[in-house]
Amino acid sequence: MTPPATTSAPAYAATEDELATADELGRQVVRFMRLINRAKSRVAKQGPDGIERAAYALLFTLVHDGPQRASQLAEALHSDISTISRQTSALVQHGLVERTADPKDGRACLLTATEEGLRVFEENRRQRTQWLAWLLADWPEADRVTLNALLDRLNNGIETHDPQLASGEQQYKGDE
Repeated sequence: MTPPATTSAPAYAATEDELATADELGRQVVRFMRLINRAKSRVAKQGPDGIERAAYALLFTLVHDGPQRASQLAEALHSDISTISRQTSALVQHGLVERTADPKDGRACLLTATEEGLRVFEENRRQRTQWLAWLLADWPEADRVTLNALLDRLNNGIETHDPQLASGEQQYKGDE
């Protein structure tokens, strides 16, 4: 049975086997997130240009989602506005992001990736792609295709299902 994607508490009761599988998936996802964070920290706390690695998440969002206000970035990245402001200032100072007037409200500004920002983004993307290709080099092509399809499916589910609605008894508390 597939649980419904709703905005209210689901009327879905998982079986013991489904709960065991989900529990193992949860452990593997937490392990995956920790390993990714470890890999990112090994690359460096700061990039070669002196910009915090975390600031690249801003650049990524601007490249993929287009120009945005700082408040939109803070919401999208689940960060506070002061952190976004500090990281944005560094990106602007390095010429990776520019501030432009918001055409809908001239008092506000939009943040936009510059040509140099796009170049830096693509270089980071190239390095990540090279690392992942090396990591998966001994995997059969069918497994790589399946992994991409399953991760896409999992990400789509995460985007559309609020974890706080999964249980009427207790709210999701994150990385436990």
